[in-house]
Amino acid sequence: MSQFSFTSSSSSNFTLFYHSQNHNPSKFHVSAPFRTSQPSPSHPILPPLCSREPSSSSPLLEEKPETSQSSSKFDPQDRLSYNDEVADEISTTKKSLEELLVVRRPVKDPNVANDDEKGEAVSNFEDSQERNDLLEEQPSSSSFPLDAGLKKFAKKVPIFEPSRLESDSGEKPLKVNLDLALYKAKILARKFQYADAEKILQQCIDVWPEDGRSYVALGKILSKQSKLNEARTVYEKGCQATQGENPYIWQCWAILENRMGNLRRARELFDAATVADKKHIAAWHGWAVLELKQGNIKKARNLLGKGLKFCGGNEYVYQTLALLEAKAKRYERARYLFKQATRCNRKSCASWLAWAQLEAQLENNRAARQLFEKAVQASPKNRFAWHVWGVFEANLGNIDQGRKLLTIGHMVNPRDPVLLQSLGLIEYKNSSANLARVLFRRASQLDPRHQPVWIAWGWMEWKEGNISTARELYQKALSINSTTESAARCLQAWGVLEQRAGNLSAARRLFRSSLNINSQSYITWMTWANLEEDQGNSIRAEEIRNLYFQQRTEVVDDESWIMGFLDVIDPAIDSIKRLLNLDQNSYYKVKESTSNTTAGDDVEGSTEESASPSSANVNDNNIDTGSGFDLDDFIRIMLSLDPSKLEVQLTTSLKDPPKIARTTNGVWRPATKTSRTSTTL
Repeated sequence: MSQFSFTSSSSSNFTLFYHSQNHNPSKFHVSAPFRTSQPSPSHPILPPLCSREPSSSSPLLEEKPETSQSSSKFDPQDRLSYNDEVADEISTTKKSLEELLVVRRPVKDPNVANDDEKGEAVSNFEDSQERNDLLEEQPSSSSFPLDAGLKKFAKKVPIFEPSRLESDSGEKPLKVNLDLALYKAKILARKFQYADAEKILQQCIDVWPEDGRSYVALGKILSKQSKLNEARTVYEKGCQATQGENPYIWQCWAILENRMGNLRRARELFDAATVADKKHIAAWHGWAVLELKQGNIKKARNLLGKGLKFCGGNEYVYQTLALLEAKAKRYERARYLFKQATRCNRKSCASWLAWAQLEAQLENNRAARQLFEKAVQASPKNRFAWHVWGVFEANLGNIDQGRKLLTIGHMVNPRDPVLLQSLGLIEYKNSSANLARVLFRRASQLDPRHQPVWIAWGWMEWKEGNISTARELYQKALSINSTTESAARCLQAWGVLEQRAGNLSAARRLFRSSLNINSQSYITWMTWANLEEDQGNSIRAEEIRNLYFQQRTEVVDDESWIMGFLDVIDPAIDSIKRLLNLDQNSYYKVKESTSNTTAGDDVEGSTEESASPSSANVNDNNIDTGSGFDLDDFIRIMLSLDPSKLEVQLTTSLKDPPKIARTTNGVWRPATKTSRTSTTL
């Protein structure tokens, strides 16, 4: 019976020993002895398997007999049988070596199909080839023979397997995928594909629940669809997921509650936003705007001051403070605050535009034009800038200039109904009613839910004597929403129509309904009082006037806040204290001290000089402001519009079918946000 054995040692060679008794090759002994100085005389040493040394008798095994006596006993027949038996033993030895030298291969991905015949053949071939390499490789004399094979095998093993890591460890995708998904949802929301946008944002929330941007975006989309309760739920979950540390979610939730009329809850949420991050300027500003609408001027100033204290200079805070100063008729301080707002952001179109409206109100027309120019330069496609500037020029009698500005605004904002509404009013007053009807009809097609368009159209039809058409248009406006300020103006205009038509009872009901919506409307109260006085009810007319003064909410805005505000707004600048002095010349001192600081301030100083009231520019209706601004070159370069073809382009756009944005569920949605405009009735 053959017998083989392996013995591990420090030697790197495997030695095969053959025990022969009377030259009977029945027993082999494979051993790996420890290296010694003298080999054992009783075991003849054979070359290793698959040796590259030359062999005269057998390529696999060569026997070295100990004495000549033993070698003389072999005859050729015995030699052949001996070689056959040795070959059999070598084959058995090789199989044993293969079983011993099996190397554990890495675990394969279970998702990969291993039943492919070709794949199995390649895999078996690689396994056998590696085992043959291990067997055939001549081991070195300094290491275990398996080390070299394992080292070679390790080179073929992949160090990193992304598919297994992603599936087994459960790691999240890269953060850039969240940014791309949010951008895609934003684009879908712009196209009014709200269902697809909601699906993407919900997936973002499931994968990245700790990121607040997904909650904010989803809440805004739901709010646009008037799904206020669902939006509230989203914001609440977002605050829980972010552990109340995201001020943007608190702020959006507060705005939602303010929209729903929950003022106390809105104040609490604004407070939570400022606690989460006291440098979140939007929360301070939004809270201040809420207090302003409620008439809490002192509280609003305090909140705006805290915003400047914790967040530094901000254009929106300065602009709101400037508007408060303008409302309190402290115009010099308002100009300074507008200047601070434009310094914070030279591209703030809203700040330039608000400043221009202040100067237009003060009939400082030249300064107003320069500020309008800066507004359109800051934002060339801003529809509010083109609209307000165009109406300003039309009110001054520059009809062609006003029509041109409104046309430019319509070319860059073809889906804005407000620009077409103002164009329609200008055409009715200075051209023809038919062209005005075309403009009103196109505006109503662009945004059927824009109430001022229907009101202005109804007013024009009433002036033209089409009473029934005017009633239908007024009714259409009220069917959109009967609780807004636009609805109050519509009811007042409809009341005037019924009064002129002799339906006094209907007129009284309409005036009463308008005052239920807006009890502070001086025009409505006085119109109703005049109606009663015309009917000989002077006592009733006096009662109506007294009711107006009794229920009127008068906001008293004193100057006591200025002393504390000086320590908040910017304590390092001494010019502010000089500015907010009661001395009327303090404004010019500040201007002189700051006019030579930078090149940008020089340009701003020229605007301030023109903004100051003087006899040279009051009631200046000349379009040329002297600032070097060329409107034609500006629209040609910045907007790619041909000034000579504006009327042709307007006529062509009116003939083309309107591009109306609809949601997937068929509900009308405005294509663009529209500004609230008041129509003179």
